Amino acid sequence: MAKSQRTAVVLVAAGRGLRAGAGGPKQYREIGGVPVIYRAMEAFSRHPEVSAVQPVVNPDDSAMFTAAVAGLKHEPPANGGATRQASVLAGLEALAKHKPDIVLIHDAARPFVSAGVISRAIEAASRTGAAIPVVPVTDTIKLTGESGHIEDTPDRARLRIAQTPQSFRFDVILEAHRRAAKDGRSDFTDDAAIAEWAGLTVATFEGDVANMKLTTPEDFMREEARLAAQLGDIRTGTGYDVHAFGDGDHVMICGVRVPHTKGFLAHSDGDVGLHALVDAILGALADGDIGSHFPPSDAKWKGASSDQFLKYAIERVTARGGRVANLEVTLICERPKIGPLRDTMRARIAEISGVDISRVAVKATTSERLGFTGREEGIAATASATIRLPWSV
Repeated sequence: MAKSQRTAVVLVAAGRGLRAGAGGPKQYREIGGVPVIYRAMEAFSRHPEVSAVQPVVNPDDSAMFTAAVAGLKHEPPANGGATRQASVLAGLEALAKHKPDIVLIHDAARPFVSAGVISRAIEAASRTGAAIPVVPVTDTIKLTGESGHIEDTPDRARLRIAQTPQSFRFDVILEAHRRAAKDGRSDFTDDAAIAEWAGLTVATFEGDVANMKLTTPEDFMREEARLAAQLGDIRTGTGYDVHAFGDGDHVMICGVRVPHTKGFLAHSDGDVGLHALVDAILGALADGDIGSHFPPSDAKWKGASSDQFLKYAIERVTARGGRVANLEVTLICERPKIGPLRDTMRARIAEISGVDISRVAVKATTSERLGFTGREEGIAATASATIRLPWSV
């Protein structure tokens, strides 16, 4: 039986990204509500042909890195160097113990790499030993001198824009990087240039125009607009829930344990805020209601914590390629008093749903002593959810 091929990735994320403007290193800034580095790493971490992802980061960014890529599988980060070239070598050395056959080297500032490009990179390196993704040049290119005058017009039919991931047999690119470092060469602009200097023939394969590098503030603005256009199906759903009081010493409201003289009479934990919110999200998805997904007749939901219901609803949005734009809950009760806990509840909803707290609202009102809430027999909640989905027929 043929030995299976091991493919590893070096994800270069140690740069400072000063040309991208204010807001910290560009790889940790959000685009479309998701950190750039998460988008870049996710494509490799979830690819079935990739066995290891080796990030290379600035040691000063370790806390930001850990927070930005939470939930993704990767090797312990290697410390980056003063140049991109030095950072790549650090990543390659960190991978040496794994002895991969193929390595892909990718810039974390390219967050829109597709599974197709990754597969083509692996295939090309397996076949040729060294290959890079390229896209054709569509504009006419001019070569100018120091005076700014045009000296030549290259044939654009032969010109290509180089992208990453650049792919190589691991042993040959590691040796090439080691030779360059030993010879004091630190002026190469990409890994293909090092491979060429080392005497390798570098092939090309089809890249992707969407696999662009984020460099300037204008790049971020353009990509934000593109992502927003892709999620043009804006939907709003509403939800309502009510639970009566029974014996107990606390109630769960919006994921927060609130001391009270009574408890809820409910099959689960009775969290009216989260239940209403789940119904609002499912309503926006036109995907039934909380009872159809978590029937109270099912014993396994007896006493269940409602945070799992909200996580489930959010996952239904994500599975459709969508995003949550806003979540709002209004609680109707005389007691307990919600005002002092409002921000705590907002933070808990944000934590459960993975939505920024600025997109979560919790409000409270009374029924002016009228009805069952006015008689303090229970609590009611209304909710609304606004989501964005890709357009579909």
